[in-house]
Amino acid sequence: MKPEILSEPNNLWWLAFAAALVLLLYFLSPILAPFLFAAILAYIANPLVSWLERYRVRRALGTALVMLLLLGFFALLLVILLPLFIKEVRLLAERMPGYLLHLNDNLVPWVKARFGVELQFDLAALKQLLQENMQGADGLGMKLLASLKIGGLALLGFVVNLLLVPVVLFYLLCDWNRLLAQINRMLPRRWHPALTGIAEEIDTVLAEFLRGQIAVMLLMSVLYVTGLWLTGLEFALPIGIITGMLVFVPYVGMLTGLLLSTLVALMQFPSAGGVIPVWIVFGIGQALEGMLVTPMLVGNRIGLHPIAVIFALLAFGQIFGFFGVLLALPASAALLVALRHLRNQYLDSNLYK
Repeated sequence: MKPEILSEPNNLWWLAFAAALVLLLYFLSPILAPFLFAAILAYIANPLVSWLERYRVRRALGTALVMLLLLGFFALLLVILLPLFIKEVRLLAERMPGYLLHLNDNLVPWVKARFGVELQFDLAALKQLLQENMQGADGLGMKLLASLKIGGLALLGFVVNLLLVPVVLFYLLCDWNRLLAQINRMLPRRWHPALTGIAEEIDTVLAEFLRGQIAVMLLMSVLYVTGLWLTGLEFALPIGIITGMLVFVPYVGMLTGLLLSTLVALMQFPSAGGVIPVWIVFGIGQALEGMLVTPMLVGNRIGLHPIAVIFALLAFGQIFGFFGVLLALPASAALLVALRHLRNQYLDSNLYK
């Protein structure tokens, strides 16, 4: 017989306790974000550490090896994206005056003749602005450092939280199985079968989502990089990686990559026709992602509507900041399972009937 949480008055204390816990989590959100992010990473990396442990690699050593692998992956992304981003900014600064001159010569007369609106781009002011702010990497770096002085405390807090992640991740991975066993022993025996069933369902959903979504991101990054490279687009590598890494947000990854690649194509190719192959790549990529890649690697078990995904990203970002954006979808998938069971309990309770 399933325990009915909503059917017994005494169990309202548990609901009050849950509400107080949610309120506490809200107020502690600034310090909880790195711990939650480390827990998500530990959940993803634990199967690899357990696999190494089965081959007689001590868990602490296996944890260190897996963390070095993760660190190498993030460092590789940074090494690839950062220099190319700086190069793209420089190229944009160099070509922007010529592009605006082209608009002055072609677009402005057309707008005036068609709508009677007088437009004019001040090229001299633009060149002066670019010279002041884009004098190489040193000038750009100095501007960034000067701007960071305004939010120095916020930056310090972000760095501290970022440094906490690997520390917390190491201890979580080392003691993962022990922590799960302790949590299992603390569950009320009366509700133990139901709670463990919910936990197993959440584990299934999270495993399918997180590991499947990582595979989708990697595969789509390769597809977009290859497709943009075949079109001859400059910066195909960073734009393809950015587009692939953002596919976990519906439409945002594709629209971001499309906007960046269109801007680069307009500045690179002599005519607007050079943009068409780029658009074809994104059309094919979107079709493959929606009809083949995501259904095959992730499936439809999560059941999060795109509107719910966008809301989750905004809500978790508001509460937990940058880390909240990373936590939004896996946490929402877990909450969805719990809410589904709570809904079933409500429909079977005397309160509903």
